[in-house]
Amino acid sequence: MSFSIEGKTAIITGAANGIGLEIARHFSDQGANVMLVDMDEDKLQTEAAAISGDGSNVRSFSGDLRQRLTIANLLSATLDAFDRVDILINASRQVLATNPLDPKEDGFELLFQQNVLANLRVTQTIAARMIKQAKEDATTVGSIVNLSSIASERTHPELLSYSVACAALNQLTRSLAVSLAEKRIRVNAIAIGSVMSASLQTRLKDDPETREAMTAVTPMGRIADASEIAEVAQFLSSDSSGFITGQVITVDGGRTLIDPLDTAVH
Repeated sequence: MSFSIEGKTAIITGAANGIGLEIARHFSDQGANVMLVDMDEDKLQTEAAAISGDGSNVRSFSGDLRQRLTIANLLSATLDAFDRVDILINASRQVLATNPLDPKEDGFELLFQQNVLANLRVTQTIAARMIKQAKEDATTVGSIVNLSSIASERTHPELLSYSVACAALNQLTRSLAVSLAEKRIRVNAIAIGSVMSASLQTRLKDDPETREAMTAVTPMGRIADASEIAEVAQFLSSDSSGFITGQVITVDGGRTLIDPLDTAVH
């Protein structure tokens, strides 16, 4: 079974840092054409240059994906660079602790717009292009992968808005999967647990208690490496997952399988 994505073109949002950046690096290493997308233009250009090597298969695009014109320009830039788009990885996420009881500080509109509506708008635009490509080539299929979180299944009051946004994103994934199935476009999501991104690594360096708490509630007893998420994204983008759509693949080391108050398993 081959998980090859060589020669395919992928748009990866949230690619200036964290998991999005790791996915971009991995996809480039696997021979895909990669368009890195983020709002942080300086960081984005730096990382794109580091990934690109000879520059033939990597491009970058900066802009606010909450704006429809930005999304249209993103598609145009991708087509100018690579002529097509086969894969969309919606890895742009915003996590924000808020006060769930204060309507002025609950962050709901901000997080819903960033984590749900922006992903929906990008998906709608890119899917339209994938549909056009499928009409021109009967063998063409498209894959869309949303980066979600196990927060959709866990209750953290200070993360109420983020949790609700993740739950909405999961349902969005399922609904779009049904709508796009006949167009030969698959839509799936990856719900992540604790992942050792650069930002988390910096945070845990001086906070061993938080590291211990994270590993204590994870049956596998460790924090995932970002490369493990990238490999799942590759599988869902490859032809080997050709009959998988509308699924939320949980990658959390078993964390959602247990009651966090059950210390007997730790």
